[in-house]
Amino acid sequence: MSAGQGPWSVGVDEAGRGPWAGPVMAAAVVLREPIPGVTDSKRLSPRRREQAAELIRAQAVAWAVGQATVEEIDALDIRRANFLAMSRAVASVAETVSIAEVLVDGREVPEDLPAPARAVVGGDALDPAISAASILAKTLRDAEMMLLEERYPGYGFARHKGYGTAEHRQALERLGPSPVHRRSFAPVRRMLGV
Repeated sequence: MSAGQGPWSVGVDEAGRGPWAGPVMAAAVVLREPIPGVTDSKRLSPRRREQAAELIRAQAVAWAVGQATVEEIDALDIRRANFLAMSRAVASVAETVSIAEVLVDGREVPEDLPAPARAVVGGDALDPAISAASILAKTLRDAEMMLLEERYPGYGFARHKGYGTAEHRQALERLGPSPVHRRSFAPVRRMLGV
């Protein structure tokens, strides 16, 4: 990860806005040039995503991941927690390279970024650095959910990654919420009777 010239454009995307459990993660990536095979993470199989993530980590000028915990999600709300994760990722990249612009997948951008920012709707399919960020955020969040499966067995985190599936709903009804469930999310709140 050599900084080289600059200032650079940084692509940012997140994974885990919608799940009932686990953190939200964001990645920030600076690319010198597009990496073949790197596209929107949702278009790749898990195996291809892992292969692409290895290439990104090896070839990116700079990359970093930020996350917001379940506690932060519940305290702030998912939108602000998502922005917090993005800001943390960009701040980490800004420690190693000079940033000219931040391109964020979606319709809005965090306010506290170290450079001008622009929202790019569908950016994970349009901009190579945002695509790379989508892959890193997704693969690292999936890995985190595998670890949470070991810590909190029975919920199926390794399979559904915390998203609201029928299996997850049944596990919640059977076991009640775990410490990594988002208590501010309606399905979990209902289980708690609040």
